[in-house]
Amino acid sequence: MTVETRVVLTTCGNDEDAKALARALVERRLAACVNTIHSVTSTYRWKGEIQQDQEALLIIKTTAPRLAALEQAIREHSKYELPELIALPVVSGAPDYLAWVGESVAKLED
Repeated sequence: MTVETRVVLTTCGNDEDAKALARALVERRLAACVNTIHSVTSTYRWKGEIQQDQEALLIIKTTAPRLAALEQAIREHSKYELPELIALPVVSGAPDYLAWVGESVAKLED
């Protein structure tokens, strides 16, 4: 049985923070893989003002059972007052890849 896979999107204010977060998520088995897209321009409204900032976008592969812990880790690591946390269900994918994601984030037995 395959565990439900999720793709989570978040942003960091710079590449150093993105690299540190990506590594921490994989080390803690909260993510199987994190792709970082450097230097994206984000345009958004914040506290009544239009903002445009350079950020790094992280694309995180995890499972539904690990999602809450992953979100908590992002909140703890983020320097943003309101970090981006968007989780998308994976409706289809290569079965062997999805199995690898599940195995990579499975909790280790104590």
